[in-house]
Amino acid sequence: MDKKPRVLVAEKIAASAITLLEEGGVEVRVQTGLSREELLGAVAEVDALVVRSQTRVDRELLSAGRRLRVVGRAGIGVDNIDVEAATRLGILVVNAPQSNVVSAAEHTLGLLLALARKITLADRSLRSGRWERERFEGVELNGKVMGIVGLGRVGTLVAQRASAFGMRIIAYDPYVPEARAARLGIRLLPLEQVLREADVVSVHVPKTPETVGLLGERELSLMKPGALLVNTARGGIVDEEALYRALREGRIGGAALDVFAREPCTSSPLFELENVVVTPHLGASTREAQDKAGRAVAEQVLLALKGEFVPYAVNVEAASELPETLKAFLGLAERLGRVFTALAGSRVEQVEVEYHGEVAAQDTRVLTVAALKGILAPVVEEPVTFVNAPVIARERGLAVREARSAESRDYVSLMVLRGLTQAGEVDVAGTVVGPGRRERFVRILGFEMDMSPARYMVFFRYEDRPGVIGKVGSILGREGINIAFMQVGRMDRGGDALMGLTVDSPIPPEVLEEIVEAVGMKDARAVTLEGLPA
Repeated sequence: MDKKPRVLVAEKIAASAITLLEEGGVEVRVQTGLSREELLGAVAEVDALVVRSQTRVDRELLSAGRRLRVVGRAGIGVDNIDVEAATRLGILVVNAPQSNVVSAAEHTLGLLLALARKITLADRSLRSGRWERERFEGVELNGKVMGIVGLGRVGTLVAQRASAFGMRIIAYDPYVPEARAARLGIRLLPLEQVLREADVVSVHVPKTPETVGLLGERELSLMKPGALLVNTARGGIVDEEALYRALREGRIGGAALDVFAREPCTSSPLFELENVVVTPHLGASTREAQDKAGRAVAEQVLLALKGEFVPYAVNVEAASELPETLKAFLGLAERLGRVFTALAGSRVEQVEVEYHGEVAAQDTRVLTVAALKGILAPVVEEPVTFVNAPVIARERGLAVREARSAESRDYVSLMVLRGLTQAGEVDVAGTVVGPGRRERFVRILGFEMDMSPARYMVFFRYEDRPGVIGKVGSILGREGINIAFMQVGRMDRGGDALMGLTVDSPIPPEVLEEIVEAVGMKDARAVTLEGLPA
C-alpha cells in the first residue's frame, strides 16, 4: 500500500486549512519555528511545503527537498520563494491570490479614518492622562474627492466604500475602459489631474519597475496642501524621502502607510511626524483573510499532489501533466503578453492570439491565459492567475479571440499577439527554437526581429537614417549602461525602423527621454521581464 503524501507546514496557518489537508488524505506535519538546519532536514522527507512570508525558500532549501513536488504560500506574494529555482527543479509554487482583497480595502478605509480624525494621536494623548479635545480637530470625508490610483479589485472596493461615506470618486488607470468606470460612478482622469483635484489619494497599483517611484517629488508637489495620501499597495511606489519632505514642509496634509520600501521597517523619519499613521503591513491580517488564504493554498497543494491541474500555480510550466510543446511556450506566452502591454502603452479593447504550425494542433487555452497573465500583471494590483485572468479581462472590457493555422511559413511553431490601440496596431510574435527550446521574439510592431527575451529591453521607433545607432550608444555609454544586444529592423531604406536593445541595467526614464529628443525618435518603450537574469 502506498504511503500517504507528506505535507510540512512550517508557519502558522488557519486550523481549517490543516483540517482540509488531513481530509484530503495526506499526512500533515506542523513544525513551526524550526531553525534553518532543522528545516533543511525536515523538508527532505516531505512531498509538499507550506509557508507564509517568513520562511526563505531558496535554491538550497528546494534542493534539499528530495521528494518535494509543491511549495504553497498561504498568501499573495511569493517574494520569499525562488520561483525560478523551483521551476528548474520541477517543483510547483502555488499561492492564494484572492484571499485578502476585502481585508485590504477595509484596512485602507481604516487608515484613512484614523488619519482624517487623528484617532491614533488622540488615543496616545488620552492614555497619557491628557484631555485635549481642541488639539485633535479632524476633517470629514463626506463631500471630499477621493482619487484612486489603480482601479483593480482592491481599488474598486475602496471606491465603493468611499462612496458610502459621501465621497466623489475620480481615478487614474489607463487600462480601464471609461464605460466600466462610468458604471461604477467613477470619472477617469490623467494621473496629474487626479493628484491636483483629489482631497485623498489612495494607491492601488502593482509594484513593477514602471511603478516604483510613481509618486515622487514632482507628483507630490501637484497635490493640494491639505490632501491626504494612503498607500496599502506596495512599498516603493511612493518615494518615502520625497513624502517625508512634503509632509514636514506642510505641502500635503498627511499620510497613512501600511507598506514600506524595505520591510520589516521599524525605523523611519516618517515615524517622527504627527501627520503620519503607520501599520506593519496589516492589509491581509484579518481572521477571514488568513482563513481564505490557508484553505486556498491547501486546495492547491492537494490538487498538485494528485497530479491534477493547479489553477493558482505561479509556475504552471513546472507541471508534469502538460504536453512538452505547451510547456515550452508557457513562459514565452507570458513574456509576449508583458511586451505587448509595454508597447501598447494604453488600453487595448481586443487582443487576438494566433497559433501557427505544430502548436496550433494542441489545446492552446492555457497559453492564451498565460498571455493574458502577461498582459494584465503589469497593470492590476492583485496577482493575476490562470483562474482570474479571464475574469479580470472581462471586467476591463478586454475581448480575447484565438485563431489557429496548421501552416507556419518560417517556424515549426509560432505564437502571435495582435491588438488595436488609439495609436494603431500592436503586434508581437515569438517561437522556441533548438533542442533547448530557446525563446525568441521574431516580430515586434510589424518589424522582423530575432531577439532572445532579456530582463531589461527597450524598443525605439524612428526614421531610418545614418548616425542613429552611434547617438544611442553614446548616450547609454555616458550613463554607464551596457548594451548586451542590438538589432534594427526596417520596412524600407529610409523608412520607419525599429531598434531593439537588451541592456544590463534599467534605463532611467529621463535617459530614454533624452535619447528620444536627441535622435528625434517617434517613441521609446522600455520593458522589464521579471524572472530573467540581468
